[in-house]
Amino acid sequence: MVSLAGVRYLTWKDAFQVDFEDGIAFLEPHKTILKANRISTKAQVVRVELEDWCQAGFCVHYDNGQTAEVSWAFIRELAPKNCPHCK
Repeated sequence: MVSLAGVRYLTWKDAFQVDFEDGIAFLEPHKTILKANRISTKAQVVRVELEDWCQAGFCVHYDNGQTAEVSWAFIRELAPKNCPHCK
């Protein structure tokens, strides 16, 4: 398993840029993370934290007190739907 190298929230794209140590990066839509974690769509991102221990995920903290937990597998192993390059 390749560890996460970094993650940041891109407000202008309303998405998270997730970088891995092997150089691969993914742009994960915020709405996908909201839905998967049952977070209110009105919640605003306060901060994003990379998991310290084994860097196998990250947490998104929101202004309403909710937290989304996002695993390595959610980003890396779930292929995007309707991606023309993934067929």
